[in-house]
Amino acid sequence: MGKVLIHATVTVDGFMADREGGVDWMFDVESVEADTALVNRVVQEIGAVVGGANKTQTIEEGEEPYGGMLKVPVFLMTHSLRGPVDKDGTTYTFVDDIRQAVDLAQAAAGDKSVALLGGSISRQCLELGLVDEIQLHVVPILLGQGISLFSGLEHPVKLERLETEAFAGGIHLRFRVLTPG
Repeated sequence: MGKVLIHATVTVDGFMADREGGVDWMFDVESVEADTALVNRVVQEIGAVVGGANKTQTIEEGEEPYGGMLKVPVFLMTHSLRGPVDKDGTTYTFVDDIRQAVDLAQAAAGDKSVALLGGSISRQCLELGLVDEIQLHVVPILLGQGISLFSGLEHPVKLERLETEAFAGGIHLRFRVLTPG
C-alpha cells in the first residue's frame, strides 16, 4: 500500500490560496526545468486523490484537482452525498467520512500514493494519524492574508526532513510525519 501525503504549493507566509480561495498567484512564478521535473515526479507517484468539500460543487465547472491532468480516482468529501461523476477519464466519488475516503483512495491507488488536497482535509488527516508525508512547494511570494494550509491544528506534529531542493520556482520540501495526531 502506498503512502498518504499532503501535497501542496504554498507561499512563503504559508498560504495555499488567497482570501477568496484563488490560486492564480501560483502560475505567475518563474520556474526552470528542474522545478517542473520534481513536481512531475511527485505527481507520477499519485494513484488517487482525497479532496475537500469545496470541490464537490464545481467539478462540472472545471475546478478539478490538479487541473484535471491526473487521471486517477478522486474521492471528494461532502455533506450531501450523490452518485459518482465521470469527467474526462476521471471518476469523482463523493464520501462523507474522512477515514472511509482515505481507505477507498488507498485501495484504488494500490502501491501508489494518495494525495490529500485542501487545508481542512490535510488537518483532519494529520489529527487522525493518517498522513505519512508532507510535500510542499514553497513559492517566492507573500500574500499577507489568505487560506492557511495548517492553521487550526489541535496538536503539534513533529516532522523529519527527508528532502530539500531549491530552484528558480521556489523551495521543495519533503517531510516524514513522526508524531501523527
